[in-house]
This record gives sequence, structure tokens and C-alpha cells, in this order.
Amino acid sequence: MQIAVSKTFDDIAPGEEVSAERTIQAGDLRAWASAFGDADSAAAPEAVGIVTSILTALVGSALPGPGSVIRTASVRVERPLPIGSSMTTRLLVRDKRAARGTPGIVVLDGQCTDPAGTVIATATLEALAPQERSERPVPEHRMEWLIERCRGLKPMLTGVVHPCNVDALAGAIEAADSELIVPVLFGPEAEIRQIADQAQLDLSKCRIVSTRDARDSAQKGAAAAGAGEVAALMKGSLHTDMILHTVVQKESNLRTDRLLSHCLMASVPTYARRIVLTDVALNIAPDTDQKRDICQNAIGFARALGIDTPKVAVLAAVETVRTKMPATLDGAILAKMADRRQIVGGIVDGPLDLDAAVDADAARIKKISSPVAGTADVLLVPNIEAGNMVYKNLAFMADTQMAGLVVGARVPIVLTSRADSPATRRFSAAAAVLYADALARDPGILTPETAE
Repeated sequence: MQIAVSKTFDDIAPGEEVSAERTIQAGDLRAWASAFGDADSAAAPEAVGIVTSILTALVGSALPGPGSVIRTASVRVERPLPIGSSMTTRLLVRDKRAARGTPGIVVLDGQCTDPAGTVIATATLEALAPQERSERPVPEHRMEWLIERCRGLKPMLTGVVHPCNVDALAGAIEAADSELIVPVLFGPEAEIRQIADQAQLDLSKCRIVSTRDARDSAQKGAAAAGAGEVAALMKGSLHTDMILHTVVQKESNLRTDRLLSHCLMASVPTYARRIVLTDVALNIAPDTDQKRDICQNAIGFARALGIDTPKVAVLAAVETVRTKMPATLDGAILAKMADRRQIVGGIVDGPLDLDAAVDADAARIKKISSPVAGTADVLLVPNIEAGNMVYKNLAFMADTQMAGLVVGARVPIVLTSRADSPATRRFSAAAAVLYADALARDPGILTPETAE
């Protein structure tokens, strides 16, 4: 949780500046259009409202900060919003003036630019500064904060396994350009260079370890991770089962006593908290013991990404235990296992249905007394069908930003998909950086001490 700190009129000086980055998604326009009117393009009138919202949010969170009151805002959008790319928003204090009966007026010049520095919008805002300094927690909702958390970390050596199509290679290079990773490409060198030449991709930040085929790429990539030569693995264009089969081989030195599972952090535009979904991509129909590992893996993943004490909801169709519904039995058993410290580091409760897990009003109406209901950080799904449907509903119908990893091995594994957006690839790389950093500082993230 970030803390926004306000500045009073006397604290502020002309020339002072703040900035923030935001990746504008097509869904942002659709959400605005749904609330306020139709938007046919990034240059539509609704773009003015989006820019105004971003600028005024920066006033309220940074300059002057919490307690500010916007008096006027004049915005001019000069170019279409950069959909799918980062937009930098800046506020500069042009002037400040005392006004009778007010704490003082701060005049701000606003500007939005695309990654090339081209001006997208300009603005002039007047705000009343707060009379006293104050602090306000700012929930980390949109996924750009993952990138920000990586700023102070060294780019991570990452083995990119068989990046033999444009999407896989471009995803690795984009993560390198964002200073998240240093790619080590495991694949046929001639083929990789040909793809790069045809797509005009710059390989100068990459080292290539030449291989014969996809299987050889997987073996050499896993061996490098097991030997500590790379700190993470990223799936290229080979099949998922091929890379994971290699990872779990004894010769790779990547196995732990923990089941491999997939964890996905999601930021839903209409839900003001980030959540973790597990397991939506790997384990088909896990039994109770496997769900214990999936739960423990998810707690470690959430902690590595900044949730100190994750609240885990073990999902089922109902919130009561019913012997003919195995998912409800698993929920009750996992909750009791957490009570007995067979699962540690988080708070686990179940069974909970989805609405009670994420909505406090639903939990109240159903009279559910639970430390997790309404405020779940982690949603543990009953099986891959349920999880995959929730995940794809959020991804393709709710414009959700996501970052996913396979955890449970000695290094994080980024599983990219052909359907993944560039932003998802970038956020997943950032999640891998944060997870690997947390693992290096505290091995208990992966292998905590539990009661046997």
C-alpha cells in the first residue's frame, strides 16, 4: 500500500514538478464510454475526460496531494491517446497566489506525452492547497506499480526458451527495453536472427545460446537455471508441457518438494483491489494435498508482490460444507490446515462462494463471519475449468491487466501465450523480477517452515 502525503500552500514552490506513468488501454475508453457516452476512437471527446481524470488524480495524490480541491481544469487533447503504450503525465507549479478566505491557490501546468516524448495533451489547473499536511493510503490497483517496484532492482538474467516466433522474441526484447530483464535466448541462432531481421527487432541486449531444436532449448535453459546462470525462465514458442517436463527432471536441479502451480495477479478496472487467481493454467483437478501446495505457493507469490499477509478464499459454489460437493470439503480442510500451521504466511478460509469472497456486502447479507470474506487477496479455484473461465472472462470481457508465473520451482517461470498482450508480457516479467528478488532475500517465500 502506497501512502500519499499532501503539501500545504507554504510547502509548495513555483517550478516544483511531479510525474506519473500510465498505460492507456482500449478498455479505459470503453469503460468511460459505458459510463458517459459513446467513444469511437482514442481521439474522441471522451479522451478529454480521461486526461482530465488522470491529471486531477495526480493533483489529489501528489501535488498538492490529499485534501486538495480542484477549482478549474482546462484540458486540450492534441493527439490520439497512445493505446497500449505508456503515457507520462506531468504537473508543474507555474504560480501560487493567496486568496481571501482560502488556504491559497496553486496554478499548475499539465502535460501528457507518449514514449517518444510527443505531446498528447496540455492543461492548466487551479487547486486549493490543503491547510494542513495529511496522509492517505493509495491502493495499488493498476499493474504499472509492478514496473515501478522494479526500478531499484538490477535487470534480471532471464533464460528465454526457444523464442522462435515474433511474439515470443518481441516480448523478451520489450521486457529488456523496460530494464526488467537481460535476456539469454536459448534457440537456433540462425532462426532467431532471421526472425529479428524480418521484424526489425534489436538483439543487441540479448545473448544467444544456440540449440538444435525446442527440446534442446528447454534442456539447456533449465540446466542454466539449475546452475544459477539465469534467475528465471521465460517460455518462448515451444509447448508448455515441454518446458515444464524439463524443469521437473532431476537433472535440472530445479525441483523442490512443492507442486508446481500457476499464480496470476489481476487488476480489474471495476474492482478497486488487486487479486491473485490460482491455479488457472496448470493443475487440472488437484486433490486436497495438491491444493495445499497450490495455496502455499500462492501465499508466497502474493507476499513477494507486496501483500504482507494474504487472505486466501478457497472457492466453491456455496459457502457451507456439503458432503456431496468436494470443493466445499477441500475449503474446510484447507482452512483447518492453516489453523494447524500446515499452511503458513496467510489467512485461509473456505468454502466461500465467489461473491462472498470479494464483496463485503454479499458476505454481510449471507451472514458470513470470516476474516477473509469480502476482502480476499487470493482466490483458490476448485479446478482448471473454473479457474480458466474466470481468468478468460476477466481478460477478454473486463479489460483486466494481468501478470502470471509458474511457481514452486527454484526459479520463477513466465508462461507467455500467443494471445497475451505486450502489457501482460511486461507485467509478468516484472512479477518474475520481484519474485526472484524476494526469493533471494527470503527462501521461506518458497519453502516456509510448516507443521508436518
